[in-house]
Amino acid sequence: MEGMENVLRSTRITLEMIKWEHSIFALPFALTGAVLAANGWPSARALVLIVVCMVSARSAAMAFNRLVDAKIDAANPRTAMRALPAGQLSQGFVLSFTVLSAAIFVASSAMLNRLTLELAPFALAVVLLYSYMKRITRWSHVVLGLALGIAPSAAWIAVRGTLDTRILVLTGIVILWVGGFDVLYACQDFDYDREAGLNSVPQAFGLEAAFWIARVMHLGMAALLFWLAHVFGLGMIAVGGFVLVAGLLAYEHAIISPRDLRRMNAAFFTLNGVISVAFFLAVAVDVFWRR
Repeated sequence: MEGMENVLRSTRITLEMIKWEHSIFALPFALTGAVLAANGWPSARALVLIVVCMVSARSAAMAFNRLVDAKIDAANPRTAMRALPAGQLSQGFVLSFTVLSAAIFVASSAMLNRLTLELAPFALAVVLLYSYMKRITRWSHVVLGLALGIAPSAAWIAVRGTLDTRILVLTGIVILWVGGFDVLYACQDFDYDREAGLNSVPQAFGLEAAFWIARVMHLGMAALLFWLAHVFGLGMIAVGGFVLVAGLLAYEHAIISPRDLRRMNAAFFTLNGVISVAFFLAVAVDVFWRR
């Protein structure tokens, strides 16, 4: 009984560690890719497997990131109470969780089609190797964007078994969206990153410039939203939703500034969750309305 309680406790702490609820950031974009590929809902089997792939890949990536960054997190006051540096979980347990999540991802990919299985190792490489990027490049935010941005293209492949270049527009949207808000989020660690010698846009260019870079990335995302509507022939419902998304992005930038980061959590977690869901609903309703 005590052993089972320890496993349940470790599992609960692991789910908190990987912030599984933040799957809402990328999952709606993957579902959008699936809806566009199927011109409606894909089969129930494909839909379930896409969700399993998304959650398992993200879980592997987050757990691996916590493992790789354990020493960095321990030295950073903002992250020192995370599960690994706080001693709530062992490195062995987190590693086992990472391997299990990766195995579930590969198995689920194999159940979709041949191409998803063949590309699964490359997808894993992208999402796992992101953890080392702050040691290598100031543009790690873009790599994080790519890690989430491959989701809609992967979902398209999961449904159709081939890749259509039009869906790469949606991948570009996610790359710029995630990259932009990760630049903003990294502003919180500006001082620590400089002391520790870690790379980031704020560390390299300063807070004022980082905010401008994030704004440019999000303006690029907004432009690609309307290009997506064009290449897929989406109607006014989708366009109206994209206008709402652009407005939410503008509000996100309005409530924080280089001199006031107090509302960063609201901008990062709440608003971006609303943006991803609003985007998916706009496209899905438009697709089903026009069928």
